[in-house]
Parts: sequence; structure tokens; C-alpha cells
Amino acid sequence: MKKLFLLAFTILSIKHSSFTQEKKSFPIIANKDHQNARMRYKVVSSNVLDKQKLTAAFVDEISKLGKDKYERLAPMILEKSIPEIQEFISDKKFTYRDLTLFYLYRIHKYELNPELSLNAVISLNPDVLKEAAAKDKGKKKGLLYGMPILLKDNIGYDNLPTTAGAEVLKDNRTKDAFIVKRLKSEGTIILGKANLSEWAYYFCNGCPLGYSAVGGQTMNAYGRMIHESGGSSSGSGASIAANLAVAAVGSETSGSILSPSSLNSLVGLKPTVGLLSRSGIVPISSTLDTPGPMTKNVTDNAILLEAMLGYDAKDSRYPKGSSPKDFVKELKNYDLKGKRFGAFKNLMQQANYAKMVNILKENGATVVELENTNPKMDGFRSILSLDMKKDLPEYLNAYASSNISVKSVKDVMEYNLKDEFLRAPYGQELFEGIYKDTLSDANFEKLKKTVHENAVSYFDGHFKENKLDFVLSINNTHAGVAAAAFYPCLTLPMGYLEQDQPQGLTLIAPSWSEKSLLQAAYAIEKLSKARKIPENYK
Repeated sequence: MKKLFLLAFTILSIKHSSFTQEKKSFPIIANKDHQNARMRYKVVSSNVLDKQKLTAAFVDEISKLGKDKYERLAPMILEKSIPEIQEFISDKKFTYRDLTLFYLYRIHKYELNPELSLNAVISLNPDVLKEAAAKDKGKKKGLLYGMPILLKDNIGYDNLPTTAGAEVLKDNRTKDAFIVKRLKSEGTIILGKANLSEWAYYFCNGCPLGYSAVGGQTMNAYGRMIHESGGSSSGSGASIAANLAVAAVGSETSGSILSPSSLNSLVGLKPTVGLLSRSGIVPISSTLDTPGPMTKNVTDNAILLEAMLGYDAKDSRYPKGSSPKDFVKELKNYDLKGKRFGAFKNLMQQANYAKMVNILKENGATVVELENTNPKMDGFRSILSLDMKKDLPEYLNAYASSNISVKSVKDVMEYNLKDEFLRAPYGQELFEGIYKDTLSDANFEKLKKTVHENAVSYFDGHFKENKLDFVLSINNTHAGVAAAAFYPCLTLPMGYLEQDQPQGLTLIAPSWSEKSLLQAAYAIEKLSKARKIPENYK
């Protein structure tokens, strides 16, 4: 299982020779004695952004909202689902502008407090209150109408920079990504951008999850400086855990939605690659990348997923002629009775996992115990490296603003070396590996085919042999092999470990099974009711 965990992040045991002869060493300034080496921080606050300016444009309006009105609104907004919030607005309990201002109040209250800041939000839409006021005067289109959401800061949005957390892209002004256009067409309000592991955690080796030069070190709301934030959609996870927005959009190559969702007690869906467009999103791998919804509950997850659907001619992975829909409408049309779940024997030793298995059995599901075997995943990392070597220049050419001078991975590395403390305090070992990987195009195609076939074979050995509907995992344990197989995964809260560390139950199913994943998760969520709001962010 250790091997599977490493695959999920793909980078923890990677070693490459240095891009330069000289390496600078920066001191550990926080958590120097933490048992987890990735939580020994060299940098906590951003040295690129002035945090005090995050909410500066809204301070007067936040002050006008006031503590009394904030506290009156809180029971109607905190932890509530999108349909519940919409019902309160329909009943004229508050407005879309009130809702947006409520989240700005919370961002100001927590993100500017050095004792509570999660470094989860990188930037805020300067026009967000005007847009919310316009929604109050407009005609409601759907469930996401007027709902303020955050975007992971590798997703293009025309009113804010798209940085991927990298200092070199701090002024990168792009057009809306395809999924952002879809969200806007549904009336969604883009509240701002969420922090992330820089370059979606394919940059430095063994560095802290959730660190970026632009955003600083993302913290976990359930244990600041105690638990990892997960990554690479770290700010998306931390912000929604702390109720800093209605929901967030993350992205995943291998584990980047599942990890922060599970470690922040959220519902996170990594869709089948191709279900959602990737156009306008800073890439790692065109083979494996996908955006996905991160929410406090399954209902919101289905709503956000459905709103982002749509055929994008620029993304060749989208299945032509296919238009999946009705995720929300059919969410409740499901019965666990008779469904077959595979549970790994070695994971049954973990109390929360065993508890969830018992809940399934008690509600009529069949659970088949599975032997753990290690999939053949040799070459998986090379897929990411070689894809990024090609895909990042294509993105920079097609989407980056004209003021961005870098055009390749090599350009980024050379730029970073001019100020390593600011731009790459943990090094850039994975970028070095990308630069040095010289596998031929023909062998690369063979490698992708082999890794995919091995991953599908691994799951087929469980699904077909045992006639399973789902395989059950924990957090992002099987994220790597699921990514290679193009299998969708959904994680939802299942409980907590010591010191309130969240843990997620992850459902895995064959490609294009998003509807049944959401239905099963909805049924399980109703029975388990495992999520709780973090103590210091109530």
C-alpha cells in the first residue's frame, strides 16, 4: 500500500541531478521538529503578495455589514447546501449581495488574522459586489445563479491573474477557461482565486503540500501547522472547509482533488478525463488532467459538476456525441441494497473505513473483501514529465498574456534561479527532471498505452472478477492507478483521526460512471453524516 500512496503523488521518491552546480540552503522557519518532513516550512506567508491588500477594496462594505448582521446571516449560510441557500434568498431572508459580502467578511476575518489565516485565498474579484447586486436585479437561471465560488489559481479567469502559484506568472492575465464560461452562463459569481501547490505540485520534490511562491503556505483548517492541507488543490480545500465560499473548483492529474478534499472533510470528484474541458487551465498532463468540483456535500458537487459540462471543440478528449446530464435530478434515485462494493482487507484495520463498510452492509449492500496487489505503474512519472514538457509551452503560447516572457520549462527554471528564495525556496527538482527526460515520441506513446492498460487490468481484476459496482479506498491512496486507468473517483468525509484530522472514503468506478458515483455517495452521506465544521472557523 505504501507503493500505491507514493504513486498517488508521484514525486516523493524522485531524484534528479541538479540543474545548477550550486544549491542554496534556506532555513526552516516553522515546524522544524514536525515528524512529517513536508511540514517543516521554509516559508509561511507569501513574499510576492501583500496579504493586507487582499480585502482592501471591500473594507468599507465589510464594516457596513457589521458583526450583528453577520451573526444573523451565519446560521442560514454556514454549512448550508446550495438549494438551502437559494431557498433562503427566495424567501427574502437575504440577498445575493448579502451572501457575497458574508464570504468577504469571513475572508477578511480569518485570512488577515495571523493566528487563523489559512493562506487559502490568493485574490478576490474586484467587481464581485457589483456582480452580486446585478444578480439581485436579474432573473434566476439555475441553482448556481448568484453563488460565489472560488477557482484554483491555475484556471483562467479574465478579471484576475492566473498564476499557477508561480512568481513568473504573477501578472498573467488570460481569458476565461471554457469551464469558467460555462459557470458564468449559469449565473455563477466568481469570488476569487484559491491558493495551490505551485505548478499543481509538479515542481519541487518532497516540498510542503499547498506551498506556492504567490500564495504562501496553505494551512489545514482542522489543524493549522498540525495537519497537511493536501494538494495540489490546497486552497480550494482549505477555503471550503472553512466556509470562505459556497464551493470551489479544483483540478487533478493524480490525487490533487482527492487529497485536499479528504484532508479537509469535503466531497471531491475527480471526473473521467474528458468529461470536463481543460481549455484555459495551466497543464501538467493532457493525458491525465481534469478539473473537478470540491464542495461541502454531495448535492453541491453534482450541481457544480453539471454546470461545467459542455462540448469544447478545443479539447480533443471530450467524447463527441456524448452529453451527460441529469446528475442533480437523478441524485436521489438510488438504493444501496444489492450494490456491490470492493473493500481492501489491509484497509479494514482502519476504524473509519471499517465503520463505513459496516454501514454499507447494514443497508443492504454486498461488500467483497479484496486482496491488495501492487499495479505495474513503471513509467507513470515520465508521462507527467513528457506531457508537461510539451503541454506547458502550448499553454503559454495559446493563453498566457503578452507580458509573460517564459515559453518553456527551461525558461521558467532559468528565471527562478535569479532569486531562488523568492521563486523556488524548495528547489525545482521535478522541473529539472522534465528538462532531462528525453524519451522519444514513439516510445512515449507506447509507454502511455502500457501504463493505461496495466492500470485498467489492475481494476478489471477486481471489478470483473467480483462483479463490483465500486471499489472503496481511503483519501488518495489509489489516485495514481485510477488516473492512469481514466477511472473517476469521488471522496467524501468518513470521520476523523487523532487531533481532528479528517479522513475520506473514496469510491472508484469505471470510466463515465460519475452519475452512479454521485448517487452512491449521496446515499452514504445521508447515513454517515460525517462532516463537521472546523472548530476555529465556526
